[in-house]
Amino acid sequence: MVYASSWTKRLASLAHLSSEDEGILTGLTLGARACKVDDGYVESKDIADHVLVVVEGIACRYRMLADGRRQILAYLFAGDMTSPERLLVRRPGQSISLLVPSQIAVLDRSAMNRLQHRPNISTALGRAGLVRQATTSEWQVNVGARTAFERLGHLLCEIYTRLESVGLTTNLTFKLPLTQLQLAESLALSAVHVNRTLMELRRQRLVEMRDRVVTILDYTRLCDEVGFDPSYLQLVDIDWMPESPAIGKSTTVN
Repeated sequence: MVYASSWTKRLASLAHLSSEDEGILTGLTLGARACKVDDGYVESKDIADHVLVVVEGIACRYRMLADGRRQILAYLFAGDMTSPERLLVRRPGQSISLLVPSQIAVLDRSAMNRLQHRPNISTALGRAGLVRQATTSEWQVNVGARTAFERLGHLLCEIYTRLESVGLTTNLTFKLPLTQLQLAESLALSAVHVNRTLMELRRQRLVEMRDRVVTILDYTRLCDEVGFDPSYLQLVDIDWMPESPAIGKSTTVN
């Protein structure tokens, strides 16, 4: 099956979508527009009245400290979207920025309401939200408990796995047009430390990064070395997944 966009493909990996479901998702991304890195998008003080879908490119969620330092809290790659739950609050509390020139679709409340009334799409959106939460938790473990070597290796494994799920990798190779400073801002490291760690990953014949292109030289060994388990990304065959619970019924997660 050929998917109209990475967003459609990503959601289709999380729930069974009908051709009508896919058509609706495709229609919502047709209005995506090209945006420059310096285009202002969402600031923490802005009113939360829309959701962004990254059709192409890379965005990030971040917090800016008073002294000008930035902590990147999440990357949004092609097929990702900002949290629909942000529509439940007046102001999001976090900012969104583009890290490279990107294609962005903006969905207003009416568009999101329409999606929520499509059971399979609603299921996919719910599961995507759980993946975002799990990824946030994994990033917290990354900066709180892992060494610099493990942090960077784990992040590269995650990025590869996420891009591979929407068809943006080739033979363990993928484009990563991020600077070492941007990687550092997501890993709680300095850019110098990121550079040294990349050199160590290269020395151990695990990862090579050249001209903003990453090649994982030994994926299995890298996963073992940095403790990467992709299960939190929920990239599995959706045939095992149970049907969505009926509205009004409670569910318990053990």
